Amino acid sequence: MWEQERGGTDGADGAEDRREGSRRGRRESGGRGGRRAEGREGREGRQELPPQSPEEQARAICLRLLTGMPRTRRQLADALAKRDIPEEVSEQVLSRFEEVGLIDDAAFAGAWVESRHRGRGLARRALAQELRTKGVAPTLVQEALEQLDSDQEEDTARELVERKLRATRGLERDKRIRRLAGMLARKGYPEGMALRVVRRALEAEGEDSEDAEDLTI
Repeated sequence: MWEQERGGTDGADGAEDRREGSRRGRRESGGRGGRRAEGREGREGRQELPPQSPEEQARAICLRLLTGMPRTRRQLADALAKRDIPEEVSEQVLSRFEEVGLIDDAAFAGAWVESRHRGRGLARRALAQELRTKGVAPTLVQEALEQLDSDQEEDTARELVERKLRATRGLERDKRIRRLAGMLARKGYPEGMALRVVRRALEAEGEDSEDAEDLTI
């Protein structure tokens, strides 16, 4: 009799356990199904943006480049070409940017000359070469260079020589002249001006430089 009662109790307990397991399984199944459905709805709810048109791409590229620093029209055109923007689209966008003042080659050239002459001591010849490589029109290059005259250029050359003069002390006279004049030549100064400035600097220092005009850089 004890065995029957235990068997009956065990059977009832087992049935109850099976019912609880079934309910738990349905809840878990429903939860997983709900999460899957929610995931599908989330993915379907995120609408992908349509691809940009070539005009939109060109505008975005130009604005990003202009945010860092001013650029010439040629620089921006080259950047658009590298990104396979059609030429007609590029011309249209660049012309619009010029109309609203976002591209201004004249202003770029003027600022470039002032900055590079003051910061690096570059002369007009070197500045003109840099502007040409950036695609600035010859007329705009000439206009920008007009802010520098020969007197100002020579003053800057003299300052550059004075900075380097101490480092050449101890060298032979001809070697000092060539080294200092060569430094000026690399910055775009005419040979005659470079030798004249160096000769005067050496004379002021007490160095005999009578034959400096006969040297070549």
